[in-house]
Amino acid sequence: MTEVSARRPQGTPCWVSLLVRSLPVTEEFYGRLFGWEFQPGPKHFGPYVRAVREGRLVAGIGEGPKGRDLPVAWTTYLCSQDADATCELIRDCGGTVGVGPLDADDEAGRMAIAADPSGAVFGVWQPNTHLGVGVVGEPGTLVWNELVTRESSTVGKFYTAVFGYETQAVVSADFDHLTLRLEGRPVAGIHGVGQALPRDRGPHWMTYFAVRDTDEAARRVVELGGRVLRGPHDSAYGRVATVEDPEGAVFTVIRTIES
Repeated sequence: MTEVSARRPQGTPCWVSLLVRSLPVTEEFYGRLFGWEFQPGPKHFGPYVRAVREGRLVAGIGEGPKGRDLPVAWTTYLCSQDADATCELIRDCGGTVGVGPLDADDEAGRMAIAADPSGAVFGVWQPNTHLGVGVVGEPGTLVWNELVTRESSTVGKFYTAVFGYETQAVVSADFDHLTLRLEGRPVAGIHGVGQALPRDRGPHWMTYFAVRDTDEAARRVVELGGRVLRGPHDSAYGRVATVEDPEGAVFTVIRTIES
């Protein structure tokens, strides 16, 4: 477990959110899977709750407008000291800004929704009163964020230019991975999968949540109405499984080697 400092360097993944069709269905699923409880959040964009575990913030979940078939997917937010300046850099470096930058309710912060040149969507968060997740690495909380894309080097240059990452590459005949570092610490990854990229999703940021037992978590996902997309298997970083919730939002559960 890592308690999160109030100060986060520019580019640190600092929040994850999910836009859904049915808030009650989603609360039931994640509440029973991860032990989350839910606090009412700002309603400026519609029904919204903040998920907490043992009193600490872990994620945000909002309900989309009725009658609109919006994609249901977890969104990774990257920390910014100045959301307006970051959005200008995103545009200058070949990305797009779809929403914002704009002020969130109750002086929480300033945000934007953007896409990198490959089309992968991510958020930008300039914190004020809302600093983001309160803990990482504990079961039921965020532990890692990774961009899944066709190849790492080109899009890696975009994120390095916008957020100032240091990079560490692992490229071989069968593996293409870029670790993004800030102040010498790994904070996120870019995984190039080539033709294995899901056609129905395209490039996307994957959210990883820590669990005590990956196999049990995968079974629990199915019991709660979700699906297992790739069953539990061992990796260099721990035992992982890729799953989706009842509305189709994809995420990964992992029991890390340290735990």
